[in-house]
Amino acid sequence: MRYLFYRMFFCRAFILGKEAGVFLTSAGDMCILRRGRWRKSRIFAHMNVKIEPSWAQRLQGEFDAPYFSQLTDFVRKEYAAGPCYPPGREIFNAFNLCPFDRVKVVIIGQDPYHEPGQAEGLCFSVKEGVAVPPSLQNIYKEMSDDLGREVPRHGSLRHWAEQGVLLLNATLTVRAHAAGSHQRQGWERFTDAVIARLNAEREHLVFMLWGSYAQQKGQVIDRQRHLALLSAHPSPLSAYRGFFGNHHFSRCNDYLISHGISPINW
Repeated sequence: MRYLFYRMFFCRAFILGKEAGVFLTSAGDMCILRRGRWRKSRIFAHMNVKIEPSWAQRLQGEFDAPYFSQLTDFVRKEYAAGPCYPPGREIFNAFNLCPFDRVKVVIIGQDPYHEPGQAEGLCFSVKEGVAVPPSLQNIYKEMSDDLGREVPRHGSLRHWAEQGVLLLNATLTVRAHAAGSHQRQGWERFTDAVIARLNAEREHLVFMLWGSYAQQKGQVIDRQRHLALLSAHPSPLSAYRGFFGNHHFSRCNDYLISHGISPINW
């Protein structure tokens, strides 16, 4: 990737890709090309946030929309007022670890874990060394039963993301100790646009839609172009009502292989 220096807003900046329309300042702020002019997105002020160039380019229209300005104001104030998760540098981790053209699988969650040290910007995933949450324990159990694999000893799913699994929460931030506290502020519209882009511009993706929330969010998916796998949510409250035994991991890999795409090493 070529990096060019610019002086904007009286600070130095890196261009994130030639056509991205987004760049990071040396202070970690993100600036966005809006209506032909570079403007600073205040959500990223002092938060060390970045988004991978291929996603930045395709989501330009969302960054330019009025709702996103309102969202940035809300999130900036929330992070300034008290602890929020994930850390600013990890808000777009799902995108940074899984560029647009490398996505093979999409798993949709709801919002980040809201206790200290858990969230790392990937749905269902927690940082290594953190206790594995119950829903992820059930995901591991189904994966092990389906594929005959040993259950991992940690809860980080970064190795999935790096292979092309987009671990997308519908809401990308949350206030500490307050589940769902950043819902209905604009993140859902943003992540709807992510799904719509993938649906329209890619082929032969696998969407794992666990629970009614993910299934509703995935209604836009074209079943002629992609594979949608539906089941109950892996939560302990519902895992025994259709999540266990869904064989989504093997069905996913079978579909990928049938279309000449390398499978995921779950």
